[in-house]
Amino acid sequence: MNMQQGLNMKKLSNSDLFSLEQYAKQRNDFRNRVMAHKQDRKVFVGDHITLYFEDRLTMQYQIQEMLRVERIFEEAGIAEELNAYNPLIPDGTNLKATMMIEYSDVDERRDALAKLIGVEDKIWLCVSGHDKVYAIADEDLERATEEKTSSVHFLRFEFTAAMIAALKAGAALGVGVDHSVCQFSNNALPAATRNSLVADFA
Repeated sequence: MNMQQGLNMKKLSNSDLFSLEQYAKQRNDFRNRVMAHKQDRKVFVGDHITLYFEDRLTMQYQIQEMLRVERIFEEAGIAEELNAYNPLIPDGTNLKATMMIEYSDVDERRDALAKLIGVEDKIWLCVSGHDKVYAIADEDLERATEEKTSSVHFLRFEFTAAMIAALKAGAALGVGVDHSVCQFSNNALPAATRNSLVADFA
């Protein structure tokens, strides 16, 4: 494991965060850096599902923004944010993503969420030459109901050592969804996205 990959997996602590004053000074530059980083980690699964793959940098940005908006500076409040977002940092054998089901029309979204019950469990990633890796969804709390799925889910994709080795050797990484009302498959993500995600592995 190189030093950067080790850092990518390390959970955030209070000492990794800017104070509110420091963040106010650095926010524009930091935000631009994070937005550029996020572009390579945004994956479309058809027309209405998007995966935003999280890592240490995206979670630091999320926490900094929460602290800024809520004006949190006390240790207990900071610890609460760290506890909420640290689980979304990959652990070295997995990829983690925020999944968004997005429809601009409110009525269309409501109808779609009712039809897409269980879709969060049918999202997959696939290393070329290996079996599909289906998402483990919403480990923190249940977001779907019997009537509809949620428009936001948190996913973990757990990979075997052989899959990780193949990715590091240059194998393609595909994405898709196998749901009765939503089918999509892309066998090879763009190189920039693939390379960014491979950096999440030990």
